[in-house]
Amino acid sequence: MTHSQLQSITEPRPNPKRVLVLGCTGMVGRSWIELLQQSKIDCTGVSRPQFDLMNPDSITRCITDQFDLVVNAAAWTDVDGAESDEAGATRANAFAVEEIAKRCATINATLITYSTDYVFAGDASSPYSIDAPINPINAYGRSKATGESKLAQSSASHILIRTSWVYAPWGVNFVRTIHNLAKTKDNLRVVNDQQGRPTSAQHLAHSSFALFTAGAHGIWHLTDEDECTWFDLASEVVRYARFQCTVTPCGSDEYPRPAARPAYSTLDISDSIKLVGPLGTWQTHLHEALDALIG
Repeated sequence: MTHSQLQSITEPRPNPKRVLVLGCTGMVGRSWIELLQQSKIDCTGVSRPQFDLMNPDSITRCITDQFDLVVNAAAWTDVDGAESDEAGATRANAFAVEEIAKRCATINATLITYSTDYVFAGDASSPYSIDAPINPINAYGRSKATGESKLAQSSASHILIRTSWVYAPWGVNFVRTIHNLAKTKDNLRVVNDQQGRPTSAQHLAHSSFALFTAGAHGIWHLTDEDECTWFDLASEVVRYARFQCTVTPCGSDEYPRPAARPAYSTLDISDSIKLVGPLGTWQTHLHEALDALIG
């Protein structure tokens, strides 16, 4: 499909009356709940066992006609685990998304859901646009790509947001892992041959909501601004936290993983910036997250 077929902008939307956040205890779901509560927007959050992507009945049970916006922040996020259970990852990231979309269409609610930079092969040399060819190199990416396809075939009003390298002051993520390791380690070796854009979960929620109110439809890319490698990100965590730990660059071959990772997965976020304004640099957002983590 062409760029114009994948993405559109209509009249700005008013604030939703009531929002359902699926996966409310994860990094992105928790960020959404905080944002909505701060904005004094009526919201309900659900997570396992009440809501489970693997259980179609829970989807029907939780998504009722009292909601006019549904945020799907639930997903299978275990990239390596998907290699040994691709069917499970596809159930969560594709077939459940299809069922959520059908339910949203039935109740006339808009759906916001998330995909990943891993739907791309990682062999580009410039940021991936929304209409770049889909060619995932691992099972997780394939599960997300299938979810995108299922959503595109649905009749639900939706915003599909591709993002990357998500972190927060809570949950399991790279930033917290490096922060914890650097407290006690003298040296860390971190891969320097994978490049992309980090994304603050808190700012992802804010910019996602901004896309919604601005009248966005279809596929959009949202991350922090600027790009880096995992080594760059780890180095900044250690520098800002003032840990006495040396971060040394290395190649991905030093840390073989079950799932292949794209070497270059930077997303083109220019459309989002044009619509909602600057998204903020990854350094700025990282410092905010570390302040919250340290504080």
